[in-house]
Amino acid sequence: MKTSIALALPLLALAACNSSGPTVTATNASQSEVAAKVADAANGGDIVKPGRWEGTMTMGDMKMPNLPPEQQKMLSSKLGQSHTIVSCVTPEQVKAKRAFFTGQDDKECRYDHFTMAGGKIDAAMHCDTGSGTMNATMSGDYAPDHYHMTMTSDTKAAGNAPYGTMSMTMTIDARRTGECRGDENKAR
Repeated sequence: MKTSIALALPLLALAACNSSGPTVTATNASQSEVAAKVADAANGGDIVKPGRWEGTMTMGDMKMPNLPPEQQKMLSSKLGQSHTIVSCVTPEQVKAKRAFFTGQDDKECRYDHFTMAGGKIDAAMHCDTGSGTMNATMSGDYAPDHYHMTMTSDTKAAGNAPYGTMSMTMTIDARRTGECRGDENKAR
């Protein structure tokens, strides 16, 4: 399910078109169906501006009730801290309408709903795997050169998994800061 979150979150940035731009709605849709609708709605225009993108990801809340107390304390100390994210979006990625959506479609996940219009995005998805379930929501603002997203997820492991359940809330703020420099994908 970590893959599902990693695939779902970057798709939000794919939706970064202009605020008066296209409208996309989907219900009970796969990740690839939503990605195709977003690309089609761009009507030949660029979805995002290529270049260096910088931002922050902030974990607002995370609960894992089955964690031992010392691990819960360590986790709590990390909440609210921002982590830098940097990426390079190439002109080829923009042309392929896959600027931020670089993963493969996760067949275990579906969007309950996905709405993109007027510079706003609202989505909910669920994933059902043999190892558990995840429900996630995403909402925020977007434009060709920046976005702000808030995401929540609730995960429940199947059976007697040691960590059982987990819930989290995070925000991501990112913007295009210029041309790629070649150091964007190095570990931080």
